[in-house]
Amino acid sequence: MKLGDLLSMSLSSLFKRKVRTILTVLGVIIGTTSIVVMLSLGIGMKQSMLDEMQSYGSLTGITVRTQRGYDDGGDKKGEELRLDDKLVEELSHLEHVTGVDPMLEMYVIVKKGQYMSYVDLYGVSQSYFRTRNMELGEGDYPTANGELEIVYGNCILQYFQNEKNGRGYWETGELPDIDLMNDPLYVVFDTDRYFRGGSPDENGQPVPKAKKYLIPTAGVVAGGVEDYNEFSYSAYCDIDAMKNLLQREFKGRAIPDQPLQKNGKPYREIFYSMLIVNVDDMENVSAVQQLINDMGYQASSSMEWIESDMQIMNIVQAVLGGIGAVALFVAAIGITNTMMMSIYERTKEIGIMKVIGCRIRDIQALFLIEAGYIGLIGGTLGVGLSYILSIVINKIIAGTEMGFDQISRIPVWLGGISVLFTILIAMLAGFFPSVRAMKLSPLAAIRAE
Repeated sequence: MKLGDLLSMSLSSLFKRKVRTILTVLGVIIGTTSIVVMLSLGIGMKQSMLDEMQSYGSLTGITVRTQRGYDDGGDKKGEELRLDDKLVEELSHLEHVTGVDPMLEMYVIVKKGQYMSYVDLYGVSQSYFRTRNMELGEGDYPTANGELEIVYGNCILQYFQNEKNGRGYWETGELPDIDLMNDPLYVVFDTDRYFRGGSPDENGQPVPKAKKYLIPTAGVVAGGVEDYNEFSYSAYCDIDAMKNLLQREFKGRAIPDQPLQKNGKPYREIFYSMLIVNVDDMENVSAVQQLINDMGYQASSSMEWIESDMQIMNIVQAVLGGIGAVALFVAAIGITNTMMMSIYERTKEIGIMKVIGCRIRDIQALFLIEAGYIGLIGGTLGVGLSYILSIVINKIIAGTEMGFDQISRIPVWLGGISVLFTILIAMLAGFFPSVRAMKLSPLAAIRAE
């Protein structure tokens, strides 16, 4: 018997028993919908968690610091563990590393009129702005033309205080009248001199007053003053421009947080506060991080706590999928029952097919294809219903405070695999009835009423 004949005969047999077929297909639809929706909830929660983690920092970035800070202790090891250009070059050649961004961190004072604030200023490379996807609400990234420009975080205004009474946003609930993008902002790098300027030092000599630099604003991070992201509470500038200014400002003097030689004098080179090592894929972060730790540096990444959270989410997803699988299992029982009843009703027909020379394998294939049709129709409709329910669930959750933007996500691959899986389950459910049809005696089948 040709395949086309088997397909047409199987479909025709299903339509002869419309009510039973519809009820069986309905069971498959419910089973498929249950398992797809349950899995989509697990996928959605996992992806939402990853999106939230990414807002706190890159998922493929590794932060590298020194184990012992910059205290060399007079030994060679301290010299080797400094973060310098040589180390940047070495880490850049590690397997799976796509780039290394050096960072120079320094606390500065930003002033505007009677308002002032401590700001954590980071000097970063030009590639940092691209690799970290810093979204700006105003302006642009600092250029590499040697002029120092600053990008301010969107939440920095919260920490400006009135120098006269020490009151600010957290005391009054009102933001200072400062336009970070357009107002002239003065930056003080020597914070010690700012507070001690004019007072006598340990030798009785007056401490010079700190110099204030009028630094133009390049841009402001996107978001409101309470919209937190990785860049909200810091400021950023080009690292080379920052190093040039620090060397001028602290000429012959120690730069804050920089190491000193054994004789107490500062080094001519400025060492980095940290390095951001960018890895090509999340799966390789842990291996690269371990390699850097083995080199004697302190390497940390989001993967340290993501992996444990992912294990929990995988368990949740497996439980949800198991709950949905129960409904599909019940549907498989219904398919088996439908196929068995079909065999009982068509016993004489099966006997005639055997007598006229129909192959036993064709008879088995006939029932397997019928079961496959049920799985195909039910699986396809079930996936379609799942997409509709997913949209409804997301709209309902969007109106709550659960914190999920999209709790149900159905990837294309999940829909396709679900249909194939449903067809497979249906054909397995129809296998035992098909075996029974194969074993029927032709003469006994023909005599059957």
